[in-house]
Amino acid sequence: MNDFKLLTLKDKEVFDEFLAQDPPRTSELTFTNLFMWRVCNDSVWKMEGDCILVILRPETEPPFGLPPFGPGDKASALRTLSENLTGTSTEPRIARVDRNFVERYVDPDEYRAIADRNHSDYVYLSEDLINLPGNRYHRKKNHLNKFVKNYEFEYRRLDEELVKSFMELQEDWCELKDCESNQDLSDENVAVYEALKHYKSLDYRGGAILIDSKVEAFALGEELNRDTAVIHIEKANPEIPGLYVAINQRFCAAEWAHLTYVNREQDLGVPGLRKAKESYNPNHMVDKFVVAPRRS
Repeated sequence: MNDFKLLTLKDKEVFDEFLAQDPPRTSELTFTNLFMWRVCNDSVWKMEGDCILVILRPETEPPFGLPPFGPGDKASALRTLSENLTGTSTEPRIARVDRNFVERYVDPDEYRAIADRNHSDYVYLSEDLINLPGNRYHRKKNHLNKFVKNYEFEYRRLDEELVKSFMELQEDWCELKDCESNQDLSDENVAVYEALKHYKSLDYRGGAILIDSKVEAFALGEELNRDTAVIHIEKANPEIPGLYVAINQRFCAAEWAHLTYVNREQDLGVPGLRKAKESYNPNHMVDKFVVAPRRS
């Protein structure tokens, strides 16, 4: 992997160009997401025949590739990526691969494709998350109405003045959840810091709910493709009833009403997270797979 290089902010222009030509469906494939997680994932990349190849090297698991993207020959790029991963682990693998990529570019004679439910993305109709219609959203609507009734609050879009307040809420949230004792939460804390630290250079949007002039909830997201937004981060003070429903609803209404869908990423196999994401009645899932070369 000598010709791979570390991901930096200077790479944003080329990533954006390739992603614009090959719009993604999976939540991982935005420059913001790759950049904010680059420290935890020790991310490296290179160009290969009008495709971008990305390899993630987290401490907690063997290195793996992400599906190649760009206007080039993705089947050939996949083969090159697999070859570059050979020797880095007992079994080279390309993860977070969506069904469309598998069907179009993965030769079943060369590769196995294993379903990865824990990393499949939940996708919702934006109008459902904004309006919370009908009996399916009755409990969510009740929680929202109680919050609106009991609290004086305002919604504000992220700006330079609010960055520090976002960071302070993240610190409070991490202290409450004891992030230091949980590797996943600790990694997420680093990713949130990286996103906020560089927010002026990235293309995501942020929104916050303030109560008594204090940020008590915030969300970060961006356009994934021409009809879908992706929500990367959503945090709220858990001691305020209805606040999570409120930041979800207000953020979508203020920032994503012009899009058809909202991708709220995966549940990582965490039971509580799965239950929460299912409770919002997804319109569909973006099924993902792990692709591995067949042994000769």
